[in-house]
Amino acid sequence: MGEFYAGLARELTKLQEEHLLRELKTINGAPGEWVEIQGQRLLNLSSNNYLGLAAHPSLKAAAVQAVQQWGCGATASRLIVGNYEIYDQTEKDLAAFKGTEAALIFNSGYTANIGIITALVSRGDIVLSDKINHASIIDGIRLCGAQFLRYKHRDMTDLERCLKKAEDYQRKLIISDSVFSMDGDLAPLPSIVDLKNKYGAVLMIDEAHGSGIFGAKGRGLAEYLGVSEEVEINMGTLGKAFGCFGAYVSGRKVLIDYLRNKARGFIFTTALPPAVIASVQAAIQVMQEEKWRRTKVLSKAAWVREQLTGAGFDLLNSQSQIIPILSGDNATTLEFSSRLFQVNILAMAVRPPTVPLNTARLRLTVMATHSQEDLAWAVEQISQIGRELAIIQGGK
Repeated sequence: MGEFYAGLARELTKLQEEHLLRELKTINGAPGEWVEIQGQRLLNLSSNNYLGLAAHPSLKAAAVQAVQQWGCGATASRLIVGNYEIYDQTEKDLAAFKGTEAALIFNSGYTANIGIITALVSRGDIVLSDKINHASIIDGIRLCGAQFLRYKHRDMTDLERCLKKAEDYQRKLIISDSVFSMDGDLAPLPSIVDLKNKYGAVLMIDEAHGSGIFGAKGRGLAEYLGVSEEVEINMGTLGKAFGCFGAYVSGRKVLIDYLRNKARGFIFTTALPPAVIASVQAAIQVMQEEKWRRTKVLSKAAWVREQLTGAGFDLLNSQSQIIPILSGDNATTLEFSSRLFQVNILAMAVRPPTVPLNTARLRLTVMATHSQEDLAWAVEQISQIGRELAIIQGGK
């Protein structure tokens, strides 16, 4: 046993030497535009709480009422005795919000992607995945047993090359993030749909960072680009723009019925607590009533992108509320994040394996409820420290 623990310690030392060791930061108080860490108040530019709903009074009130009515836990999987009426109603609300026949709630985005993919494809099938899709998609593909081809990021010529190779497989499943979580750019969904139809494939998109943000009704990038009806499997999460927890998949009723019977990540787990489901239901209502939130988050993000691009930063073609600042090596990225922390800005460093080697970056995120004054101040601080670290020109 001694060698076992010694081996773990050696691996941790190696991570430390490569500037890849990860540690937790404890947040005090409710999530918001500003957070407190170790007694220090910081502007929060690292949250996925894009619409500022996580501490919304309506969501909190709904959660409290649900606790009083149903208690703290579902106590079983939904196929046993964990399926309260609020789950059914919330799934109907989600389906209406997404404009689909039905929806199914999962416990997290990770379990949703693994559950959906492993239920829909297996040996004899093939999956074609954008090269920088989320890790949960990659893990689901690895578990499903199907053939796996990655196409170059947003490269439709390469996707078509892969589709030509896939002609002899039974089921061809294309999977793409809609808004890419670490680059902030957008999937070319209309072109993907054209290729899907041309080669008889099925399309699954992960709207984790698009749902609630894009589209006239906030349904996501597929709505924004006018291809919602062409997407067979529309998955998304409830812990980002919704400000809650969990995930969903929406689509035709036959798809949802099938996943309810075949998705192991749904079948073999205790249901989410009723309070979480109640907060999701409230979030759907708030998102439809307070449309200014998605307008504000996109306009403020566009302003920040314009300012940082003008300062000389490489933002990797970001087109969304996710704004990466490429800094390259791990040590510089950690120093950048640390220096910003010292001036009361929380901008977390993202390093391999989350992103490819030599593409370490800060991942900034804008919230609808950030004030323009705070964002302007943050841009000034980021630019000054970027110059001092020679990430952009004009150092000391």
